[in-house]
Amino acid sequence: MRPDPRAEGLRWLQQAERDLVDAQYLLTGKRYHLVCFLVQQAGEKAIKGFLYAQGLEWVRGHSVADLARAAAEVDPSFEALVPAGSNLDRHYIPTRYPNALPGGIPSQAYDAEDARKAMAQAQQVLDFVRPLVGG
Repeated sequence: MRPDPRAEGLRWLQQAERDLVDAQYLLTGKRYHLVCFLVQQAGEKAIKGFLYAQGLEWVRGHSVADLARAAAEVDPSFEALVPAGSNLDRHYIPTRYPNALPGGIPSQAYDAEDARKAMAQAQQVLDFVRPLVGG
């Protein structure tokens, strides 16, 4: 049986919201690289939630910017999220893998400013998506 689209969208949005809360917790622990990764995930899941709520059965991809572009095919106002999505996408790989950085390791490459900026961008995405999904 196919899940109810709105309910499925809300599930994804709820996880995005939780990821943002967990990122705030990590910020207090100065785990800046993990904050940046987790808020990228929050943005990704929020937009996927919107797409699932529209009735899509399978949403692929991890790029927040690409997902915003896909959502813009349904609602053109999502184009406004592409810049924030592009910035969040920069945190998908290098926050986790040392070989994605020219030197050092992810836990040494990110600072509080990086984390706060990424959190603000993810918050922008969630604030935009929440009323559209019904959360």
